[in-house]
Amino acid sequence: MGRLYNKLIVFLTALVLVSGLYAAPASAADNSASPVAERVLAVEIEEATIVELQHAMQRGVLTSEELVQFYLDRIEEYDDSINSIIQVNEDALEEARQLDKERKAGMVRGSLHGIPVILKDNYDTYDMPTTAGSLSLEGSIPLKDAYQTKRLIDEGALIIGKANLHEFAFGFQTISSLGGQTYNPYDVTRYPGGSSGGTAAAVAANFATVGLGTDTGGSIRIPSSFNNLVGLRPTMGLASRDGIIPLALSQDVGGPMGRSVEDVAVVLDAIAGFDPQDPVTEASIGNVPKTYTHYLKKNGLKKTRIGVIRALYGNDSQVIKVMDRAISDMEALGAEVFEIKVPNLNQILSYPSLSGYEFKFQLNDYLAKLGPNAPVRTLSDIIESGKFHPSLESGLKSRNEIESLENNERYQDIITTRPKLAKESLMSVFNEHALDALLYPTSSALPAEVGKSQGAGNANRLSAYSGFPAISVPAGFSDNGLPVGLELLGKEFDEPTLIKLAYAYQEGTKHRKAPELE
Repeated sequence: MGRLYNKLIVFLTALVLVSGLYAAPASAADNSASPVAERVLAVEIEEATIVELQHAMQRGVLTSEELVQFYLDRIEEYDDSINSIIQVNEDALEEARQLDKERKAGMVRGSLHGIPVILKDNYDTYDMPTTAGSLSLEGSIPLKDAYQTKRLIDEGALIIGKANLHEFAFGFQTISSLGGQTYNPYDVTRYPGGSSGGTAAAVAANFATVGLGTDTGGSIRIPSSFNNLVGLRPTMGLASRDGIIPLALSQDVGGPMGRSVEDVAVVLDAIAGFDPQDPVTEASIGNVPKTYTHYLKKNGLKKTRIGVIRALYGNDSQVIKVMDRAISDMEALGAEVFEIKVPNLNQILSYPSLSGYEFKFQLNDYLAKLGPNAPVRTLSDIIESGKFHPSLESGLKSRNEIESLENNERYQDIITTRPKLAKESLMSVFNEHALDALLYPTSSALPAEVGKSQGAGNANRLSAYSGFPAISVPAGFSDNGLPVGLELLGKEFDEPTLIKLAYAYQEGTKHRKAPELE
């Protein structure tokens, strides 16, 4: 009866959210829920924003404990077919009860008080294993939380669990030796994108309110596109990477993934800012607004200028159709949208990801900080253990053969030339046309069937190679119901403009629809 009781509680909250009328909590004697109640629950609560949930908890018609139980029930009911969760926080309900006590006593920690968050399992958590999806790190518990993890908890968030990822964040399919294959909730025969595919699938399926992913070359934005989510890759230096298992620190960032631009803005408020343990975040000083939620403006597209990079569209007719409609919608919402050409585009995109060079050295540094109980200490140990997905073998071994970065001429040429070329080329376009953002498909391919090759194009590289911020927003669906996302690229530390544009587009089009789970 506990699950049914919880659903009744949350259903009543849904009525409050819909009508604004007060409804008293259900009693334990109310042990039946009608099909109508189930439908209202699915539509209203499952897609509720952080602000809506906070209002319900402040009014006393919902508790964090009930919210956590609701998500835990959904995970139990639906994750067998999606396989997005590596580990559930066993203390989640007790932590929720403590947060409810604090709220009742008038001690609300912040904007995320009582809100369940799912973390990609490369974010350190001192009370749960952090594995990067690898059997070689099974049971590895870090000595402290990642900086972003701690910032969320300081704001009152509750970490409900850890999500699967493409092992060590290597690819777009989201398959790992520890977590297995994650599936797309919009079509469980297809990939969810990657490498943050577990976070994306979990948030899309309403297993948590919001999530964190990481992005080295598209790993927040591509799964956000494939799962009909909003995903933000912040400016390099806006949010700390301390305590995140690295892939390539010259490109790595962590950021929010949510069902709405509002939720992404609230989480960005929590995680942005200077951290002495990550020196690049010194650049954030003076570049973080009081709140990103100030830029949630429904008329935010009016009198803006957006440049379309048609060269990044690819050849998929379904993606192209959705993008062309998105342009028309933006123009109807007041934007001036026109095609532009980025100088040196082909040269910029021809560069490789630096994960092929940096991974060994930065992973070894991370492993050295795990303390005496670390299950492995080096990449060599991981390879010798054989505890990784077979598809990673050649990638792990090739990375382990690199002896030095300082004496590697190819690496030094890339790390010196690529960021400068990317930044200068993009800024020349921004300045020449007085642009607010650049626009292109997040992925030029749709989610592929599991077992087949998953492409995504190379548009995702512009943000990763320049360090500029980019946001993926739901733009619609293919004819067979697969989500398509559009990406907006902004100038350095200009997340406010991206949030303004994305929110206005979201509110003007309403493309977010929850998947139908079985």
